[in-house]
Amino acid sequence: MNRYSAFILIIETGSFTKAAEELGYTQSAISQMVRSLEEELSTKLLLRSRSGITLTPDGEELLPYIRKLYNSYRELIEKRKEMQGLQGGLIRIGTFTSVSCHWLPKLMKDFKEQYPTVNFELHQGEYTSIAQWVKEGSVDFGFVNPDAVSDLTTIALGQDEMLAILPSNHPLVSHEKVSLEELSSEPFILLNEGELSEPLEFFKQNNIQPNIQYRVIDDYTIMSMIENGLGISILPKLVLNRTNYHIITKEISPPIIRTIGIAFKNKKALPIASRYFIDFIVQQFE
Repeated sequence: MNRYSAFILIIETGSFTKAAEELGYTQSAISQMVRSLEEELSTKLLLRSRSGITLTPDGEELLPYIRKLYNSYRELIEKRKEMQGLQGGLIRIGTFTSVSCHWLPKLMKDFKEQYPTVNFELHQGEYTSIAQWVKEGSVDFGFVNPDAVSDLTTIALGQDEMLAILPSNHPLVSHEKVSLEELSSEPFILLNEGELSEPLEFFKQNNIQPNIQYRVIDDYTIMSMIENGLGISILPKLVLNRTNYHIITKEISPPIIRTIGIAFKNKKALPIASRYFIDFIVQQFE
């Protein structure tokens, strides 16, 4: 399986050298693994140039199948560890910024007090990519808005209000609350959350068209842009904890509320460490 691991790590890191370092091999050994895999599949998978590494058309076609084999092998190894007990288990989680910054660190710390040898691997993304990672087995489970996923089991954990974010000198700062109509006339910076955007859903439900000027995937980049007067936005209250940007937050009327939960495929098939951590998370929010 080393050939599959090498190939996936090259794609993920964009480098033969980094893949070799992570796997503990020489670069020439990694190159030989890729050549061996290409010989097995009778095709060229990767192209190397000064600009970096790219997949060939055949590589693009075969990548999902190679990734599935790679993930199945990792699940096999985790199952073997499970049969030996919880010690040393790896928990792979798909998450987004507000959860990874404000929920997960405390949850992981408390869980490791009970199981100190358990390790975590976090994959940062948005609702759509996280759901896809869960489905393909790249992560064991993921944090999502349950409304944004399908064909997965979901458990709602809590709700999070979304707030309007304004530059400190914006005329709407004097308002106690702001309406969607007032926000729609301003240059809007949209947080890219995949196929579902809670603010856009609320705009649509109220037959209002926002003036979207930017689409950004990172909450903190949006806050910096607003601080510099590039526009306004709507962000979850959770991510606004402990920020030091010179911005103003306002409640929205009517309020916009999102649900945060976890999603997984088949809980019984998950590694024991991930099953335990899911149960632990649910207990904390109960």
